[in-house]
Amino acid sequence: MKLLNLLFGFCFLYANAQENFVKINGSTNVNSFQCINKKFKSEIGLYHFFDKKLPYIILNVKDFDCGNKMMTKDFQKILNAEKYPEMTIRFINFSKTQKNFLAVVEVKMMNQIKRYNIEFWIENSKMIGRKNVKFSDFKITPPKKMGGMIVVRDDLDLILSLSTKI
Repeated sequence: MKLLNLLFGFCFLYANAQENFVKINGSTNVNSFQCINKKFKSEIGLYHFFDKKLPYIILNVKDFDCGNKMMTKDFQKILNAEKYPEMTIRFINFSKTQKNFLAVVEVKMMNQIKRYNIEFWIENSKMIGRKNVKFSDFKITPPKKMGGMIVVRDDLDLILSLSTKI
């Protein structure tokens, strides 16, 4: 029985450590929102950053959850999920700095590609990076609701958290 409990505990910790996410935080003139995608994982279990093959992440736009059905539907509509069902994040370059890591990351959304320099750090066996981006970087006009009374701001906060082994 002890062996079974130990095995279950190890499997739980391993599965829990594998949780990856891409989070997009934004705001309107009324409140803020957060849309998150946790439904992706590395083909080999953990993401590796020091091999010749850097991560290439394919996200299904319909897997983003904004915590509210109407907001999730609006987010998917803004990203035109029917016509462009995938968003990709491709690591072009990755290097160690004095304190953390620096990556050149290519984000493709709605057939628009934008490269960003993103600083990453390690926290709880996860490679975490954060970058301020804009809807307009991808030629998306931030939407307005209720006849323009609610305006989505152009600025977004992109957060990547990827399970890794360093």
